[in-house]
Amino acid sequence: MKILVTGGLGFIGSHTVVELQNEGYEVVIIDDCSNSSEKVLDGITAITGKRPLFEKLDLKERSKVEDFFKRHTDIAGVIHFAASKAVGESVEKPLLYYENNIGTLVYLLKELARKSNSSFIFSSSCTVYGQADKMPITEDAPVKAAESPYGNTKQMGEEIIRDTCKVTPNLKAIALRYFNPMGAHPSAEIGELPIGVPQNLVPFITQTGIGLREQLSVFGDDYPTPDGTCVRDYIYVVDLAKAHVIALQRLLAGKNKTNYEVFNVGTGKGSTVLEVIKSFEKVSGKKLNYKIVDRRPGDITSAYADTTLANNELGWKAQYSLDEAMKSAWDWERKIRS
Repeated sequence: MKILVTGGLGFIGSHTVVELQNEGYEVVIIDDCSNSSEKVLDGITAITGKRPLFEKLDLKERSKVEDFFKRHTDIAGVIHFAASKAVGESVEKPLLYYENNIGTLVYLLKELARKSNSSFIFSSSCTVYGQADKMPITEDAPVKAAESPYGNTKQMGEEIIRDTCKVTPNLKAIALRYFNPMGAHPSAEIGELPIGVPQNLVPFITQTGIGLREQLSVFGDDYPTPDGTCVRDYIYVVDLAKAHVIALQRLLAGKNKTNYEVFNVGTGKGSTVLEVIKSFEKVSGKKLNYKIVDRRPGDITSAYADTTLANNELGWKAQYSLDEAMKSAWDWERKIRS
């Protein structure tokens, strides 16, 4: 079967392409390379022994999206990662985020709605929950008003897919709400490649550890958590990639209960910022240069997943520990700086 992966050269996308090819799927990647590199294709090929088809294409250009589906009439499923994802940038450039994250989704769904049968996996986020009222967070937790245009695009994206599925019985979709992806492929052939200053904690830690950054700032140590720092659910990127393949297989096999479903994808365990730093120090044998600074506006205290639904319905469970994921991130950092 031929599967389209949009944003397939990105961090999570590239790991998912590897897992799809390992399962025998033929993969076509669409990526505009605005936040990724074509060199990632070499890493995917080195791991799987097969080079995926690749089209450098901007999904904001509707005519090019239409043309792609005219040329590839045999697409059995789509996994949609392509989106802008920096929270701070989204506050400064909201229209860019709405155009890039919402417009492109609409163009894809229009093409899929025309097909007699289509399966769609959407890259969503736990940001839709905001600061949840209770932990761990279940899929039934209320969706709170978004703190940023980025978060809003994930909420709106889910609503657009749900509304489309209601009137399009031939379209089946699953939204996967990720918690905090981290790490790199164990081969160190692909991993997280942030452009500029990293937005995520783990690459900032590894870049500080290797000397690329002088110091890591820990934003606040007065939260109501075990050590006063924020709690997040850190999931190994390969575990997350496998969840996409399993979710897609659920739709392709017609095992879905309704034609729009939502699943949390996390480990079910929260880790504080200081616990993540200690994990780095343990696997690297290095002391990390960090300091406690004031809280950052908009940071929530705690967010970790209740994964019962994904465990029971999808038959998927995170396998890797924080230390194992951190070691892969450190191996990758050392490789790309060597």
